[in-house]
Amino acid sequence: MYLLGAEHPNKLASARVIDRIVKDGERIVTDVEVFQEILHRYSAIRRTEFIELAFNLLRKLVDETFPIDMKTVELARKIVLTKDGISARDAIHAASMEIHQVTQIVSFDADFDRIPRITRIVA
Repeated sequence: MYLLGAEHPNKLASARVIDRIVKDGERIVTDVEVFQEILHRYSAIRRTEFIELAFNLLRKLVDETFPIDMKTVELARKIVLTKDGISARDAIHAASMEIHQVTQIVSFDADFDRIPRITRIVA
C-alpha cells in the first residue's frame, strides 16, 4: 500500500524491494488477507479510488494468492497465544506462510522478526 497514495517514508523503499524481486524473477505470493487490508485501509481513510488500482497492481505482481481457511486461523490462534505481541493480522500472514512453506516476507513490520521461521525482507 506504500506504493500508492500520498508520500510516505516507506514509499521509495517499497518500490526498490519490489523492483528487485521482480527483476530477480522471484516467485511472489500473498494471501487474501492482504486484499482485505487494502479494502479496510482505503475505505477507512475514505480513499476508495485507490482500491481498484491497488487490487490490480497486486494481482499483476503476485504469482499465487493463498486462501485463508480454518486451518490457517487455528494456526494463527496458536501463534497469537505463544508469541507475545504478535497481532492477529500478522499471525494470519505467518500461519499462511507456514502452511504454504513460505519463509520470506516483504514487510516493514519488525514484529515478524520475532517469528523464527520467517525472514523479513526490506529495501
